[in-house]
Amino acid sequence: MTLIPKIEYHNLGELDFKSSWDYQEAVFKERVARKLENRKLQEKDRQYLKNILLFVEHPNVYTLGKSGRSNNMLITDELLKKIEASYFHIDRGGDITYHGPGQIVGYPIFDLDQFGIHLKEYVYSLEECIILFLKENNINASRLAGATGVWLEPSTTNARKICAIGVKASHYITMHGFAFNVNTNLDYFNYINPCGFTDKGVTSMKKELGKPQDLNNIRSRLKDIIISYFQNLVK
Repeated sequence: MTLIPKIEYHNLGELDFKSSWDYQEAVFKERVARKLENRKLQEKDRQYLKNILLFVEHPNVYTLGKSGRSNNMLITDELLKKIEASYFHIDRGGDITYHGPGQIVGYPIFDLDQFGIHLKEYVYSLEECIILFLKENNINASRLAGATGVWLEPSTTNARKICAIGVKASHYITMHGFAFNVNTNLDYFNYINPCGFTDKGVTSMKKELGKPQDLNNIRSRLKDIIISYFQNLVK
């Protein structure tokens, strides 16, 4: 009988980026350490920690991935302070992106071995969860060849990203994740080349549907989709 991996959900609410980074890193390191310890033990003696799905809403912050280019930040430190935003160079993949109020940031700390997938399949699965959710809300989303994330009209000159994805993994344990624009103030993207692109736009559910969305309802439904999707991978 195949065991279905356990996924535990935590909503961190509104929390600054550094505090949430420290929180998820502690959870991540605990799971990596447990996995390495398990390898020394017989199967009957191994302990398996739950996979954790964190949702959080950050104050205005820009994050640059380890392979990103700093010149994709288009403003000075002085202007950064003026618009009340912070800036972090972090250890995920991808280039620069923005997090802020009205955006759902998801940090899945998953052991991919438990789901029988590799990192590329994991990113695809995160994208698919967002695509499925948007379809329920009458927004047709898909992927852009050669890029991560979820896009609207990706093959047109009006291509625009609604969800950015940047992850890190060690021993197939993941951290970092996705940033899904719901009621996000898109003006903040004008100060960067989002994800390194200079010829593509960004959007949000609010912009596409013409009115603000209920963040609590969206968190609840999106959480259910992600948990169900990943657990179904091993059935």
